[in-house]
Amino acid sequence: MAASLLRTGRLGSLKCLQVESWNTLRRAPSAALCTKTGGPKQPKKNSPQSHLDPIQKLFLDSIREYSSKSKLSGGLVDAGPAYEKNLAEELTKLQRLYGGGDLTAFPEFKFTEPKLEEIAPK
Repeated sequence: MAASLLRTGRLGSLKCLQVESWNTLRRAPSAALCTKTGGPKQPKKNSPQSHLDPIQKLFLDSIREYSSKSKLSGGLVDAGPAYEKNLAEELTKLQRLYGGGDLTAFPEFKFTEPKLEEIAPK
């Protein structure tokens, strides 16, 4: 009797899955054949800023403005003499600690190949 109940339970869950999948298949084509969709409209391909919201546009404008100001000044933008003095002091401290050199350039690393000895099998 227990075996027949287990079989019925398995078959019942299988029938439930079949009904759900049949309903899904029956509904899918009607959604795919719908001609009037309320989806988002495609942005124009001509201007890249046509799809930007106002916050993104402000952000990009400020980045471009900072870039142009830094090119004109040749360095930091809106940095006062006190900041320049502190920067120079910190650079001299670092040069004293680490042995001089150009601290603004990326360091060059030189790796030597290790010498390996060949071991003969015994």
